[in-house]
Amino acid sequence: MSELQVVGVVGGPEAGGRTATAVAGVLAGAAKAGAATSLLELSDRPVTEVVAALGAADAVVFGSPVYRATYSALLKDLLERTERGRWGETTAPLQGKVAATVLTGASPHHFLAVDDLRGVLAGFFAVQVLSPGLYLDHGAYTDRTTLTGDAADLTAAHGLALADLTTAVRGSAALRALTPLV
Repeated sequence: MSELQVVGVVGGPEAGGRTATAVAGVLAGAAKAGAATSLLELSDRPVTEVVAALGAADAVVFGSPVYRATYSALLKDLLERTERGRWGETTAPLQGKVAATVLTGASPHHFLAVDDLRGVLAGFFAVQVLSPGLYLDHGAYTDRTTLTGDAADLTAAHGLALADLTTAVRGSAALRALTPLV
């Protein structure tokens, strides 16, 4: 099999924020497992380019800050504009893929927002989603672009697990063939 391709997609309003730092930590773990990784920020990329990257990837790390107890409008827009091969759509770039979720917030109060994103990815797109999702608040950072040692270890562990899950899904025709029911 060819090298795993893992893309990180960050739905923050500006490039280089805490969410990008957390997603980069997951990508670093996937890279330790031998995956080729790239990071795309929705704040400075056209959605069409990001959708194309989803189609080329084996796995995706979806990252977003939490606003009003859910993931960002930028990430919602991406998901709304991503076809799933239903109702006349001609592509399904997430079909047969694996995803990890990384949400960030100012406090631990919104950690359940991870479940909302997981539900959309698993139910609506039939993506195999790594569990549990990650939620990091400001206590996981020493500054805007540096994770604490424990948070860096945690994100890297998720990246390693994502690579393992992706390898398993790539080896299963049945898992790759699952499609949304409706």
